[in-house]
Amino acid sequence: MSQPPDDEEAERRLGRPHVPRHPRPEEVRLVNAALLLRRPLLVTGRPGVGKSGLAYRIARELRLGRVLHWAVTSRSTLSSGLFEYDAIGRAQALQNPAESADARAGTGDFVQLGPLGTALLPYRLPRVLLIDEIDKCDIDLPNDLLTLFEDGYYEVPPLVRVKPQEPTTTVHTADPGATAEITAGVVRCHAFPVIVMTSNGEREFPEAFMRRCLRLDIPDPDAAALGELVAAHFGNALGSRQEVLIRDFLRRSDRVGGLAADQLLNAAHLVTSGQYALAAEGTDDRDEWAELLEAIWHPLGGEGAGPA
Repeated sequence: MSQPPDDEEAERRLGRPHVPRHPRPEEVRLVNAALLLRRPLLVTGRPGVGKSGLAYRIARELRLGRVLHWAVTSRSTLSSGLFEYDAIGRAQALQNPAESADARAGTGDFVQLGPLGTALLPYRLPRVLLIDEIDKCDIDLPNDLLTLFEDGYYEVPPLVRVKPQEPTTTVHTADPGATAEITAGVVRCHAFPVIVMTSNGEREFPEAFMRRCLRLDIPDPDAAALGELVAAHFGNALGSRQEVLIRDFLRRSDRVGGLAADQLLNAAHLVTSGQYALAAEGTDDRDEWAELLEAIWHPLGGEGAGPA
């Protein structure tokens, strides 16, 4: 199978592709190790430090196409990540063939692969799968994922049941408008996907699960990393104001116990829009600008703090 192209989500998260970024050496080593060992990366760190962005950086750097994003909740199960089957729609199509537009559709037309299921399709190159906020998952999901990661394949029971009549079926995938062919109801990966799982450290995982993962902790970005981020999104539009804005952001972040990097981008957008001026120290407009920043740079925990 051919790789799908990149999408707008990567540029929204990372900014322009030609702006150089300098990842930490530890990050490079662990990503390379995960690729060689075919092990998932468990990325931890404070909310807003850019954990999920790592998946998009890997996909862009290695030209692996669109990132498959699975946002995990307490209701997420292994099956929901693999596929969904519209059994009711299929039954209605079979019972009312004269009235249904789907009467001639095969079973595969009622199967929708999820991000996890799509990642395991036999692509020539590995797909990048982002399993976001896995610490919100049901207690059984980590162990269920272990078995899947070890095997590298799964079955789609509705397609297995009809394989004598439909040996090869076409199903919908998690890529917009894309389809894939499945033979005998079995999906087996060709290149093991690059799996990035993010966690805010809200729970502990089973020991067997932790042994299978490589853990990478993302620290708060420093001034240099924030400068690269702003430049990737806004180029040189801020000019000398960029250093002042980043300084104020870091000062505010220290004061309130941490801010998210996209909160800095929001402020940068206001400045580059031309609607707001980055006021200088000692001017009357400085207080108004500080009040605006306090509203934009609100603490992630929801509690108030002093002015920026």
